[in-house]
Amino acid sequence: MWDLMWGFIAEFQMALTTLKVKHAGPGRHADMHGLYLLVRDSGARSWVLRMQHAGRRRDFGLGPAQDVPLPEQRSPKPTRHLPERVKPTPRPRLLYARGEALLRHAQAVDAIFTGHDNGLATTQEQTQELKKARAALDALRPGASLDMEAAFQGDRTLLGEAAGGKLTRAVQAMQLETEIRTDPTLRADRFVERWQQLDRQSHIAYADGRRDDYTAIQKNMRTMAEGLSRDPQLESLLAIRKQELGIAFSSGRSLGAELVFNHALDLGIGRGLGR
Repeated sequence: MWDLMWGFIAEFQMALTTLKVKHAGPGRHADMHGLYLLVRDSGARSWVLRMQHAGRRRDFGLGPAQDVPLPEQRSPKPTRHLPERVKPTPRPRLLYARGEALLRHAQAVDAIFTGHDNGLATTQEQTQELKKARAALDALRPGASLDMEAAFQGDRTLLGEAAGGKLTRAVQAMQLETEIRTDPTLRADRFVERWQQLDRQSHIAYADGRRDDYTAIQKNMRTMAEGLSRDPQLESLLAIRKQELGIAFSSGRSLGAELVFNHALDLGIGRGLGR
């Protein structure tokens, strides 16, 4: 028992404080329950959780240190109120749970994407696992699975990293997607950027005579345009950016209808490629 108690005391004496997190030099600094602070030469700070996964010891990056700050109330002195302080703190439990949920979700998405790449349909088991993985992730932060999947759609290499246990970039990308989803101005910027990208791809596919690619791109653009009717706030912000969206003149239609009309999205492949 005393060996166990001294183990708890030794681990607590190693625990990081707010001051240590802020001023720690480059390297790996141990906290408690397998949690480490990783400080890069650039000064960037991130959490790393060491845990057993599938019978192997793995290190999982859990994002920037400022994302889950060290509790201010933790005292660097372990001799006061020791019974309370040797208990697992909410921070390691939160980071552990988030790491597990992110990994499970990434692996569920990756399994489905990999199957599609190989021409395989999504199985019922994969659908159920994705549903459970989404629920586990969203329980920690509402909308997290939606934001994470948006990031995966935009960067397949990110999905591969996350499914393999490298979660730092995934956390950062998820946070960015959250900002875009909740900030109307950022959503408008993303819409314009994506629209212009698809428009360029559409012209290239048309010039090259790639009928299937052209049709698929036109379909994506039409889906984006029609979706504006469900987001009045975004549509209002984009109304003053018509020139960036390739709208040469206004006909009094809604913005979505203007996009469909000006880009001939209602004509599809009939624009001249032939059938």
